Amino acid sequence: MTSVVTAGGISVTIRGAVVDDGETVLERLVSDGVPGSLTSRNSKLWGPDAAPLAARRLGWLDLPETSRSLRDRLAGPAGAARDAGLDRIVLAASGGTAPAAEAMCRTAGAELIVLDTTDPHEVAGVLAGDLARTLVVVVGGSVEAESLRRVFGHAFREAGLSGADLARRFVVVAEEGSGLARAAREAGHHLVPAEPDVDDRFGALGARGLVPAALAGVEVDALLDEASRFAGVFRQPYDNPALALGAALSSSALVGHDKLVIVDHGSGLDGFAGWAEQLVAGALGKDGRGLLPVVVENADAPGFEPADDLRRVILGSRPDEPGPGREAGVNVAGPLGAQFPLWEYAVAVAARVIGVHPFDEPDARTSREGTAALLRAEEGTAPAVVRRSPELVEGAVEVHAPRDALRGARTLAGVLETILADVPDGGYLAVLAYLDRSGDAAASGLRPLLATRGGKLRRHPAPVTFGWGPRYLHTTGQYHKGGPPNGAFLLITGAVTTDVPVPGRHYSLGELQLAQAFGDLRALRSLGRPAVRLHLRDRAEGLAQLAAALG
Repeated sequence: MTSVVTAGGISVTIRGAVVDDGETVLERLVSDGVPGSLTSRNSKLWGPDAAPLAARRLGWLDLPETSRSLRDRLAGPAGAARDAGLDRIVLAASGGTAPAAEAMCRTAGAELIVLDTTDPHEVAGVLAGDLARTLVVVVGGSVEAESLRRVFGHAFREAGLSGADLARRFVVVAEEGSGLARAAREAGHHLVPAEPDVDDRFGALGARGLVPAALAGVEVDALLDEASRFAGVFRQPYDNPALALGAALSSSALVGHDKLVIVDHGSGLDGFAGWAEQLVAGALGKDGRGLLPVVVENADAPGFEPADDLRRVILGSRPDEPGPGREAGVNVAGPLGAQFPLWEYAVAVAARVIGVHPFDEPDARTSREGTAALLRAEEGTAPAVVRRSPELVEGAVEVHAPRDALRGARTLAGVLETILADVPDGGYLAVLAYLDRSGDAAASGLRPLLATRGGKLRRHPAPVTFGWGPRYLHTTGQYHKGGPPNGAFLLITGAVTTDVPVPGRHYSLGELQLAQAFGDLRALRSLGRPAVRLHLRDRAEGLAQLAAALG
């Protein structure tokens, strides 16, 4: 059985058992008047406890129209940047902003350097580029964005910039009245106010996502045209792809298909799966419920095979085209500008059905608080990260784990097999790499290797996800700590050979990165989640060893 819902440039195709499961939920959503209530900004859709915050977080519904004024507001800084030859755009941000802007630029072929990291090697590599052509867009007041603002400010001053020349090297996107907005005005930076009723998880088409993309050369008006054309179907109870997708996602969770395996199959939307991953995990993973997004490399990658607890979502292929996932699953096709509101609407609807608050992130705070505690040292002293002796050292890899967690494993291959065996039935393994996305890109190749090894060791292979730290803290990190308690975790840290001080702070980027890793590790272990840390004494050699141990 196949159902195809097409409108506003988007096509959602639902196949197999998902059709019947979704129809039941869809009928309930329609009878409850959800399409009209959502577009009317009814903040009580997610229950009375969620209503106060939801009332301040529904501005994303209007962004396809309200964001059109951004072009005029950016005319000044964009013109000044062109006149000064500033065509190397660096984004310092965290949360949903970074993958949203990255997807826009990669899809459009525009160059944007995204830094939502504290890895000193990655940041040092960007600082070594052409600073004479560099404009930094700072979005939000996270510890990552604030640290990078300080680092780049110092680098510009070291390059001889001061006064107005220094001030115009920054464009800041922040809510009016925030500490970052006040700091930007005091420094003379151009400030673009962020929408106060939109958060960065649902704010792809707001100032947070569009400003860096526009400065990098993306035609944002075209994205907004696509979004507006699609948003016209939001009120429709039927022929509404967003409502159909929301029903399919939520019904999957209700019947035990709570792992959402996402693959891009010719969508042309480079990087979009990463943005969808943060939205699904962060909005739905709480109160012991949710959908775990598992982004795989391609349709032939390990982990994409059908399984009892998986629901497969294919980005790109249409119902009349040959492609993967011809059995039960969901296909989504359409332009990037329409995909953002499609998924935001669908996830908001799914949250109502599942019974969670889509705009809160109660469990993500625990890692931030853990990091803050580690950074809370006396002035002039480094963060209080306690380093213990490793349980095992093999070549360039140290293994750090609670006593007896390795169950006698004395080789790296044995440790990795033990970690895979520790994944609870119906659970998953998350690989979390606090490394350089560019220089240590090989780390992402561990996901398919672990999935393949798990398939050989376990009767029912566990899904394996991969995330870069600290990016995942603001995205999938909420699911790790608030979703179903069935995850196991493999954190990877690396030796720092080139550190970067954070001006005005008593720590460096390397120390901050390690504090973030330790803060999350402690949060996971405090919840009883199996968690092992691998430390690479030499990054390249250590990654090669891990690949060989899994080979």
